[in-house]
Amino acid sequence: MTLNAIAPTKPLIPYDLLERVDIRVGTIETVEEVAGSDKLVRMIVDFGDSKRTALVGMKKERSNPKEVEGMQALFVVNLEPRKMMGLVSEAMLFDIGFADGITPVLAIPEKPVPPGIRAG
Repeated sequence: MTLNAIAPTKPLIPYDLLERVDIRVGTIETVEEVAGSDKLVRMIVDFGDSKRTALVGMKKERSNPKEVEGMQALFVVNLEPRKMMGLVSEAMLFDIGFADGITPVLAIPEKPVPPGIRAG
């Protein structure tokens, strides 16, 4: 799929602001349906020192969301927990494409790395 136009670059931010965002590799252990939601799935993600729940809106983007089980991907891990559909999300999947209106893909490491490794 091609884009009609590339989105403009966002305004500049100071480097120390970027340093505050904690992006880590997590291994997706399980993907489960979220009852009553037409888009959310619940992932259990291993970050090495802990496992966290990530609520991800991928039901409409993939015919089988469970296909990402066992894969590694990038997650933002230092956002405040967010409650959705009665569940709490403790990490945010860092995907590619959603903001530009294309079917998102996972941001993944090129080869397996230990869960919890930082990006950046």
